[in-house]
Amino acid sequence: MQNTEEFDDVDRIGHSIEFNGRPDTTPRPVKILDTTLREGEQSPNVSLTMRQRLQIAWMLDYFGVDAIEISPIISEDYRESCKKLLNAGLSARIVAHGRALKEDIDISMSCGADYVAMYHSVSDIHLKYKLKVNREEALRRATEAVQYAKSHGLYVRMTLEDACRADPEYMVQFAKEMEKAGADRLSIPDTVGIMRPIGMYRLVSLIRSNVKVPLDVHCHNDLGLALANALASYEAGADQIHATIGGVGERVGITDLAQLVISLLVLYKLKLNVRYDMLAELSGLLATYANYQTPSNSPLVGANAYKHKAGTHIAAILKSPNAYEIVPPSTVGNRRSLVFGELLGKNGSAFFLKLLGMKVDDTAIKSFSKGMKDLRRGDLFELELTKEMERAILSE
Repeated sequence: MQNTEEFDDVDRIGHSIEFNGRPDTTPRPVKILDTTLREGEQSPNVSLTMRQRLQIAWMLDYFGVDAIEISPIISEDYRESCKKLLNAGLSARIVAHGRALKEDIDISMSCGADYVAMYHSVSDIHLKYKLKVNREEALRRATEAVQYAKSHGLYVRMTLEDACRADPEYMVQFAKEMEKAGADRLSIPDTVGIMRPIGMYRLVSLIRSNVKVPLDVHCHNDLGLALANALASYEAGADQIHATIGGVGERVGITDLAQLVISLLVLYKLKLNVRYDMLAELSGLLATYANYQTPSNSPLVGANAYKHKAGTHIAAILKSPNAYEIVPPSTVGNRRSLVFGELLGKNGSAFFLKLLGMKVDDTAIKSFSKGMKDLRRGDLFELELTKEMERAILSE
């Protein structure tokens, strides 16, 4: 049997995709903003210490994200965390997040931030019930906030909160006015996770066609569509995508960092300048700090992501892992395992017997396979494979 563990040639995995309705095999660059330290801490039961925030930021910076977001307006503890991040000598840009208010901008500046992200609602439901202001007042407030920040020499991102439920004409007007006021970039969020991918594509395309500044997207996962909507936004021209480790965030969270960067690699052939093999480690680090366990069925980094159980699957994996794996587990820092039990077939039985150093012939294989099935005990053994183990068995 031939072991083809190394199959990281993306051309053999991905497919040509369509940008604006036309085939395009050239991936378009995109930046990744990680907001684990802001959005992520809004996740129920996730609360980090200052030291933990700094450790996560160091890890994310080494991994290779372009920007790291934190909100210094929450408390003195967060302000100190923001200051430490800004003075840590990280390559990633530190984004100080707050409301479109002068006092919030002042807090960010007091931390030494030169990049501020502010948000203001644009949907009528938010304006009426959350802020109790009309459209004109909302536009005035946001414009003044952007102008105030720019007057202090700050790099400014304005988020059009609840853009996905806003009147399109008003949203376009709002975006244009923010650009005119001096905003350096705009963020289009699916605040309540209600968009379909085609709707997100059209929304981002609409804004993209009306402003020249770079666009961020921030997609919530309430319907399980955060990743799909983030990818649709990329196709529509988004320049930066927000994500968190494990997809943690308000309610059920946002786009998952691991799923995002691997999807861009596999589906769009976009190889980012990141250390992909840190993904499982990042997931484990946050889980430890936040005192939760990464779900075993989490794509790519979960314990089950590279476990193979069905007899036909094990047989195929032993010949060529890419039969059932889109990227090798080593790509994301995970491990491959085989599960032996009542679903075991003859190829898996042969492998297991070889591993034990036992004589392997048709009679032994059939007997062992039948015995496993007849036990009717479900999964009996789980074996984590090493490269050395695979080479020793498969070279025979």
